[in-house]
Amino acid sequence: MEKKPKIVIILGPTAVGKTDLSLDLASEFNGEIVSADSMQVYRHLDIGTSKPSPQERKRVPHHLIDVVNPDEEFSAARFNETAGGIIGALEGRKAVFVVGGTGLYVRALTGGLIEGPDADLRRSYREAMEREDRERLHGRLRLLDPRAAERIHPRDRVRIVRALETAELTGEPISEKQRRHGFRDVRYETLKIGLYRDREELYRRIDSRAAQMVEEGLAGETEKILGMGYHEKLKPLQTLGYRYFIRYLKGGMALEEALRSMQRDTRHYARRQMTWFRAEAGIEWFHPSEAEAVRTRIAGFLHRRPGGRAHGSKGLDPLKNP
Repeated sequence: MEKKPKIVIILGPTAVGKTDLSLDLASEFNGEIVSADSMQVYRHLDIGTSKPSPQERKRVPHHLIDVVNPDEEFSAARFNETAGGIIGALEGRKAVFVVGGTGLYVRALTGGLIEGPDADLRRSYREAMEREDRERLHGRLRLLDPRAAERIHPRDRVRIVRALETAELTGEPISEKQRRHGFRDVRYETLKIGLYRDREELYRRIDSRAAQMVEEGLAGETEKILGMGYHEKLKPLQTLGYRYFIRYLKGGMALEEALRSMQRDTRHYARRQMTWFRAEAGIEWFHPSEAEAVRTRIAGFLHRRPGGRAHGSKGLDPLKNP
């Protein structure tokens, strides 16, 4: 049997502490980091996406950060292809740490992607869908694919449209395609390390980090991006904090209200992330304070230094006390 490349995946909800731990681990194991974050791929969106700082990226090489402009499309398929090339180039020389909270990217990398409709058909379909509101789109999805509608948040236009285009353009619900596919296109030997915190602890960190973003100049960053000519309706500028700070800059919202709205939406997003990860198989869960147990587990997986399997919090359900 052909030996598969080994990759360590560090995942978890936003603000849980992935960056700090992954930097320490990659440094210790002579590794490089492949970002699995759907927002950090965009240039110019720095503060609002919590990108690793230039100093952190100098400490450990990072990949798939700042690779497209805000008006360019970046998909799970493109992530899968690009990350695969990077992993292939690093194999045998560096330990590979895939780090991020975008569950679809991790799933694509570890289990493959479902074949979708033709790209030209998708483009024309999505242009038509832009004229419909989210509630109507989600209602249509409930009729065509109830299982997908139950899983997809009513505000998640991107996934709603993807499920609709699959059902309407291929004649088969995306939920059925996913069931049949099973995401079993396994290219790597993986160790999935999930980081968790209890709900109150995580929410405090989310609120604190959002406030720090404001102090670091999120409003100014948003204004600069708009000043570069990027339209406010672009997908990356309609996420979490950016859309509220656009409203603030236009005089439609007070600064304090923009911050509170960003904090609220980020908490909701973190909960959706954990719901996604809970459905994923093979994740070993640790609290960030269990860093030594994580190191021991990774050492055993990579065979880089002596050390066996660490029990840590493996098997713990991070949503038992959400």
